[in-house]
Amino acid sequence: MSTVPDAAVAAARPQPGAPARAAAPYMNPYLGGIGLGFVLLAAYVVMGRGLGASGAVTSFVAWVVSLVAPGHASANQFFAEYLEGGLGHPLKTWLVFEVLGVLAGGFISGALAHRLSRTVEKGPRISVAGRLGFAFAGGALMGIGAKLARGCTSGQALSGGAVLNAGSWAFMMMVFAGAYALAGLMRRQWR
Repeated sequence: MSTVPDAAVAAARPQPGAPARAAAPYMNPYLGGIGLGFVLLAAYVVMGRGLGASGAVTSFVAWVVSLVAPGHASANQFFAEYLEGGLGHPLKTWLVFEVLGVLAGGFISGALAHRLSRTVEKGPRISVAGRLGFAFAGGALMGIGAKLARGCTSGQALSGGAVLNAGSWAFMMMVFAGAYALAGLMRRQWR
C-alpha cells in the first residue's frame, strides 16, 4: 500500500502536452560568437569561401525556373550563372548544403535542449496572424535587401566583415540603423 496521497501522485505525473523536462539554458552569447568565428574560419580553410545563405535560395529559384522555362533560364545571365555553377546540378553547391546543415543542426539542437514546440512567439497586443505577417514582411524585405546588397546578413556581415570589406561594414551599419529606427514600433507589439 502506498503512503503517498493520490493527489501528490497525480501532480508528479507529467500532464499531457507538458514538456517532459525543462529546457536547457541558452548558450553564453560570447562563447556562441567565438564558436561562430571558428566555424567561419573553418569554412574559409576547408571550403575556400565564407558563410552565406541567400545564394542557396537563389540556386533553388534558378533550378525551379530551369524546370518551368528552360529556354528563359539558360538565356538569362543571372540564372545561367547559378545553373552552371553547381557540380552538374544547381542544387549541388556549397551554400545549399550549408543551409540544409543549418536547418538540420537547428532542429537537432532544439530537440536536445527540449525546446521544440508548436508555438508562435508574440506579445499580448498582436494576433498570431499579425505576428506572422510582420515576420513574412521582414523576411521579404531582408531578401530584397540581400539581392540589392549582393549578399545576405551572414554573407555580408560575417564573411565580408571578416575580410574587412568596406561594403560589408556599411551594410551592417545600415542594418543596425534600420533596426534602431523601427525598434519603437516593434517594441509596442510586445508590451
